[in-house]
Amino acid sequence: MFLEKTLSRNEALIDAAVTLHQAYQIPANSYVLDVDAIVENVRMMAEMCHKYHMKLYPMTKQIGRNPVVIKALKEAGADGCVCVDMADARRVHEAGMKIGHLGHLVQVPAGETDAAVAMKPEYWTVYSMEKARAISEALVRSGLEKTYTQKVMARIYAEGDTYYTGHEGGFAAEDVVETARALDALPGLKFAGITSFPTQLFDADAVEVKHTHNYQTLLEAKERLEAAGFTKIEVNAPGTTSSHLFAEMAQKGITQVEPGHGMTGTTPLHALKDLAEKPAMVYVSEVCHFYKGRGYCYGGGMYIDPVFPAYPVKACVGASPEEARKNQVVCDIPSPAAIDYYGIFKPGASMKQGDTAVFGFRAQAFVTRAFVVPVVGISRGTPQAAGIFDSDGKAMGWPNW
Repeated sequence: MFLEKTLSRNEALIDAAVTLHQAYQIPANSYVLDVDAIVENVRMMAEMCHKYHMKLYPMTKQIGRNPVVIKALKEAGADGCVCVDMADARRVHEAGMKIGHLGHLVQVPAGETDAAVAMKPEYWTVYSMEKARAISEALVRSGLEKTYTQKVMARIYAEGDTYYTGHEGGFAAEDVVETARALDALPGLKFAGITSFPTQLFDADAVEVKHTHNYQTLLEAKERLEAAGFTKIEVNAPGTTSSHLFAEMAQKGITQVEPGHGMTGTTPLHALKDLAEKPAMVYVSEVCHFYKGRGYCYGGGMYIDPVFPAYPVKACVGASPEEARKNQVVCDIPSPAAIDYYGIFKPGASMKQGDTAVFGFRAQAFVTRAFVVPVVGISRGTPQAAGIFDSDGKAMGWPNW
């Protein structure tokens, strides 16, 4: 879905991927990240957010919690990172980046509360008073409550809100004032604001990103809090965000945004329109064998995001950038019910063993077996792999470790 946009807007990324793979500088089954383009995207988003007095907390799970990129995000002006879970938090903390928001989608497990407290996240979302009390008790145990106040946010919900299955939870929005007061009463904690997810979703029929009912729930809860005397309320509104929404969101009172695919130019809308952010991520495989006239390429990272209806998946295939760009081949991807050991090209396609295959997926690298390869210097014509990592951000000694 994103291959055509990458060819038209960041051809140099595809060229670099083919060149480096053919030189055995990057492995098959790799998500290749254009660090220069990500920095350009995030710098633009950060400047816009700061103009509107919003905080920019990029999400890193989609890019495999990659430490090279996390450090680059800090240099590009991001205010911190949102951490979907403790695995994210550890990688962000190790890279020297501020944890801007924790507990957003995945609540911190009981046995990891002390570890999370020690990282001092700027904001910490809770779904229940039990989780809030666990943070307070951990602060008291560590002695931090005497010198440090943990800002907490309440995940809220109301009738009519939208959730992905398994993402439900939080406090009733109608009780938000009482919830805020109860959170404020716990030792070491300060109620800071509210959040929900998703507050935006892609509408395929309208070909635009629309706010969900959750967005209105947040805005109405903010009004109730203000009427009760709360001030400087943080309103975190994540979901399919990129710079084209920032001005309108800021005007409504949103204070925090959390682009994930936005920073790599791979939201659903980026596949269909030329937005400000450039495509900055491709998946690289290799033709490995043939069977009855069909070429097979290595899998491991062939994640097809279900946000789109089924569509023909294509790859640029060749042994040189020029050859690959001219040779787009349809590839059958195993269904989610199977393991993606291989992708299978249509019969009779032009390719040979060892050719590079470049795909344009909307990635969730952290749920795959793929390598992640940040590449620097693409914008200068001097692409170089800045390390080979697994999908959890751990450096690998590829090809030997």
